[in-house]
Amino acid sequence: MTAPGAAAPGVGVGGGPVWEAVLAVLDTGDLDLVADHVLALDERARREVAAALPAHLLVAEERATTRWHEREARRARENEAAWRAYVRAQEREGQRVEEHERWQWDAHWFRTATMGPGESWAAPLRVAGAAAIGGAAAVAAWLSRRDLQDRWTWDQRTVTVLERVLSARPAAWQADFAARATLKLRTTPRRRGARDPMAGLVLAMLRRGAATPPEHDPLVVAWAATTPIAAELRDDPLLDHLLPRLFEAEGVGALLRDERADPPAPRSWLAALRKLQAEGRIGRDVLLDGCLRRFLRGGQAADLRFFVRLHELLDPTYDEVSKRRRDYLRLLPVAPGAVAEPALRHLRRLDDLDPGDVREAVPALLSRGERKLLTAGLTWLDEIARDPGAELGSLAPAVGYAFACESADVQGRAVRLAVKHGKRFGEEGARAVREAATVLPQELRETLASVFGGETAEDSRDSEGFVPVPLPAPVPAAAFPGPVVVAGDVEGLPDGGRWEAAELWLAGVVRLYGSDRGGLAARLAELWPGVTPPAGAWQAVWHWAWEIARLVMGHPGEGRASARLPEAGDVPGPHLFLLRRWAEVCDAIEAGTLPPHLLAEPTSATGHLDPGVLVDRLAGYERAGVEALPADLRQALLRLPRDTTPEALARAGRLTSSAGREAARWMSGERPEPVAEITWWYYPPAGTPECGDRQAYREDREQAGTGAVLHELTAHLATTPMDGPVAHRLKEHDGYLRWWPYLMPSDREAVAAHLVPHLTERWQRARTEHAQAWALALADGPMGEAAALVQAYFVADRSRCAGPEERARPLVELAARGELAAEEVGRQLALLVRRSDLKPGPVFETLESAAALGAHREVWRVMTGFLAVFLPGPGERPHSRHTQGLTFASRAARWAGARGALPCVAEPAQRRASNNFVREARRLHTYLT
Repeated sequence: MTAPGAAAPGVGVGGGPVWEAVLAVLDTGDLDLVADHVLALDERARREVAAALPAHLLVAEERATTRWHEREARRARENEAAWRAYVRAQEREGQRVEEHERWQWDAHWFRTATMGPGESWAAPLRVAGAAAIGGAAAVAAWLSRRDLQDRWTWDQRTVTVLERVLSARPAAWQADFAARATLKLRTTPRRRGARDPMAGLVLAMLRRGAATPPEHDPLVVAWAATTPIAAELRDDPLLDHLLPRLFEAEGVGALLRDERADPPAPRSWLAALRKLQAEGRIGRDVLLDGCLRRFLRGGQAADLRFFVRLHELLDPTYDEVSKRRRDYLRLLPVAPGAVAEPALRHLRRLDDLDPGDVREAVPALLSRGERKLLTAGLTWLDEIARDPGAELGSLAPAVGYAFACESADVQGRAVRLAVKHGKRFGEEGARAVREAATVLPQELRETLASVFGGETAEDSRDSEGFVPVPLPAPVPAAAFPGPVVVAGDVEGLPDGGRWEAAELWLAGVVRLYGSDRGGLAARLAELWPGVTPPAGAWQAVWHWAWEIARLVMGHPGEGRASARLPEAGDVPGPHLFLLRRWAEVCDAIEAGTLPPHLLAEPTSATGHLDPGVLVDRLAGYERAGVEALPADLRQALLRLPRDTTPEALARAGRLTSSAGREAARWMSGERPEPVAEITWWYYPPAGTPECGDRQAYREDREQAGTGAVLHELTAHLATTPMDGPVAHRLKEHDGYLRWWPYLMPSDREAVAAHLVPHLTERWQRARTEHAQAWALALADGPMGEAAALVQAYFVADRSRCAGPEERARPLVELAARGELAAEEVGRQLALLVRRSDLKPGPVFETLESAAALGAHREVWRVMTGFLAVFLPGPGERPHSRHTQGLTFASRAARWAGARGALPCVAEPAQRRASNNFVREARRLHTYLT
């Protein structure tokens, strides 16, 4: 290689030839070739290259991107050809190719994408700049430019070549560059191996020189990001400079937080530091004092985890702990629990702590929130109290800290300790105990009062100032928009938007077909869309609207349109029922049997149809000798309210057609009553034999096994026009499920059963919405398991509706109508909290809002059903959320003025334990009885 500064043989120094030659080398992407070529240039030529490089950045990126896109296009064509060959081969063998196979095929294609030659544009430019630019500051600035990055930036090959290029400079220049480049390092994400891309080069250049590295936290983090072994670290020139800063630099703890200490991995900082300390290469005092300095600086527990593990691996001796006792004592009140616990353990080994140290340590422990440290403080206090000469009055406020602990066990232990040594606290100490006791539950305050005196005030939770208000009046149903009677009012083809628009369009087209066929055809021609329905089954409403419009405009038909209907089971039952009504209109137009108007056009915004209006429409059919369309008749019957006036019922009884007689039977109460049964499907818990194939298993009534993950909910529906299992089909047409409450507005249980499978879908387009819970509240018909489950889900799920008052309104509306199956809603709420990832907190928020809106009595009824299923059964341990449920139930009972024992509460109330769960059960049971 030609020495730096000499002219390259055969290369001119003019701007054009020099740069063109460098450009050709850059395009190869060969870093060694770039380095050799630029280093071989004379000083004038290198200045010319340095001047041209910045303007070439954008050009280089665009050219590399173009090469990448061309290669990816070739790969895509090759992949498509290979896929088609695979499909043909499978077909020749009689095998069916499933859709998911294409996804897997393409996923493999994406995974195999690699960098091609010449596509890394930034690395060659870095090397060229490092070789051509003169000053150390300018080179450092060039290499750290943000716009000089690409997807394959700063691999080890780049670092090696750059180090070779920079090593050709004088030693002083290299030291200057290393110092300047160090200060350009930036903080990086908190994960192992994630560091500033220039860190590898900076560390390499620092190791080449003898200068002291600048104090810069990102440098220490970059050094720590390269996990060493003891042999590497022992000979690292940076060890003595950077090791003390390892305990001070921000970001080191986050980087090393996941290193294990039981035992340390062979290639880890914990193993390397411990080995070098055992060899004497690193002093124990450096590591122990470094750990304590880091602890005293504070920080998140996770970021201190590495230093705690290092400290414990060093296993400080008695003398080492004694020498640092003041530092350990300073950690007790404020350090995270993971730091305070080992500090306490080491202090407790000392038998020469003076009384002042002990009186500092005990209050520090009792002021903590962690149960383990609080318990340790109480134990230490009890040991102090065994000394007959010890004065406890000054420690009385510290006992009060323990009274405020959320743990009932800690509260009970603190009270027992105070009672045990009550006479030793003195008058001032007794006063402090009495003042601190106000945060304790009633029975513990009474226990303290028997020794320390004072009054026991009423539990503040029993007097929260709730003021009941009456239930609001039921929301009246709005009238359905007026019918379309003029061709100019017909709108564009309906799709999956507002159900009212689709009803108005279909009824208007049928009406105008008989009264103004020419005007209707002209209007539809104006609105004719530029797309046609797909081949195969028509699953969208606009497909059928398109066919109706085509027939109205006089285009010839293709036979029975019903042949385009999806098969039963391919779409949900309500959707197939919806499509049949549109399909029969197509058939009637082709057959010339279209009636003058539809029977099922609703009269209410809830989807209901006034019985008197239906009688009028049927009477008009009889006068005209028109037969009712079957699906339209069934839709009309499903829209009838459950209460019919005597006058409308009498008029219906005088109808003579078969459709009229069937309507009269429905109005007289002979309509089928839906019955829904809910099934919960789970994935087996991890580690079970069934888990490997991920087959779901079902559980109808009992709680799922521990660790089972809710997969989906299904329902089975009986005695309705859509009997049988409710299929779950996540397809685009399921977006029509927002229409379903208006298809059967008097059968909320049947609608709810069809909505149930969509409850657990959080990320798909086809999912239930809060608007459906409100629509079911305005509907009619009894509530069973399905309707209660739908309402319960929206009570508990914040993701669908964030405001608790808004979530509560459907419950309040049902309560105002006297139709809320409160106990069943409570039962379904408990099952959801037990069996899904829904939490009790949002449940209680919603119920409290419902109580504030006037449904306080119904909220208590909900809680009776909830507690019976939610509270732990035989073999189950109570948890904090069970206690939370009892606490809210106590409030709800007082709001409603409830009385009467609940067996599920009476049983835990009679236990002898003193934990929070039992205490809250006693409190509720005492109030109820």
